[in-house]
Amino acid sequence: MSLPATMKAMVTMGHGGLEQIVRHDNWPRPEPAEGEVLIKVAACGLNNTDVNTRSGWYSKTVTAATTGGAFEQVGEDDPTWGGNPITFPRIQGADICGYIVAVGEGVDRGRIGERVITDGWLRDPVEPDNMDKTGYFGSERDGGFAEYATTLAVNAVAITSDLTDAELATFSCSYSTAEGMLTRANVTGEDTVLVPGASGGVGGALVQLAKRRGARVIAMASESKHADVARLDPDVILPRAPANLRKALSAEKISVVADVVGGPYWPNLIDILERGGRYTCSGAIAGPIVELDLRTFYLRDLTFTGSTVIDPQVMKNLVTYIEAGEIKPALAATYPLEELREAQAAFIAKEHTGNIVVMP
Repeated sequence: MSLPATMKAMVTMGHGGLEQIVRHDNWPRPEPAEGEVLIKVAACGLNNTDVNTRSGWYSKTVTAATTGGAFEQVGEDDPTWGGNPITFPRIQGADICGYIVAVGEGVDRGRIGERVITDGWLRDPVEPDNMDKTGYFGSERDGGFAEYATTLAVNAVAITSDLTDAELATFSCSYSTAEGMLTRANVTGEDTVLVPGASGGVGGALVQLAKRRGARVIAMASESKHADVARLDPDVILPRAPANLRKALSAEKISVVADVVGGPYWPNLIDILERGGRYTCSGAIAGPIVELDLRTFYLRDLTFTGSTVIDPQVMKNLVTYIEAGEIKPALAATYPLEELREAQAAFIAKEHTGNIVVMP
């Protein structure tokens, strides 16, 4: 097939507010290098990583909650997830659902035409387990907020599903993040898992994936979103931040807290963990600076795990779950690609349940 030399793309020009996302109608279309594929993007999901990288929130000079706006001061050396400066201009977007339309040298041409979703973690081909040599799609290389994108062939994961392109674009980042957290915390059917922020993309994925493991799940969300969260089938739904969490939990014993919220309410989450409990974290949208009573930590024999870079097998497992119908998408809304600013504004407002997706 004949491919255009240029494409429509929403390009982030630097750290700052939404004004840094600029529409380009004649951006050069990328060519797949050796070991890479070219994907025609059908849909691309939004995530906190996109917002945090653009705004510079990952910088240690920033102590506020994720707002999506520009910060007055952003450190020059650490404004991205990995602590290294990002280069601009950059096309963001890690969660592609699309179709392979060309391949680079060394890639089987039989893959052309495959429907794929993307694994966002770009691993070193020689040392795939070396976390220090890991990059992220849409951060260390251009991503999917465009009509076309290239990625490593191994990161374009073939999928067979009756779900729509937009629905499939909700899975990659949120669900792999959630599965990575549950794996790191070794969640089993013996656990009761508390999920703050259960109406968000990762929160909703945590509910489903913990249930899939056989765990009892208690979801926390704003009461206006309880009906939507109930469709994910948690065992109990609580308000977003009960004044007395221990009382709200009644006789429930929490063995795992799976958290992407953080913020001022955080000490309450730690205080209700049972002896030997585990706290696993992959975000801090309500604020990264929290107060910890170390006596609670050590006297109750707690274990804390951070979770960012996930095992390569996680994405393959997710595709298996999707194809088997064991997990379902939570698509909140779709926007045309050229309305990425509006889509991010809606994402930041957090009035939705699930994931927001843009489509070229």
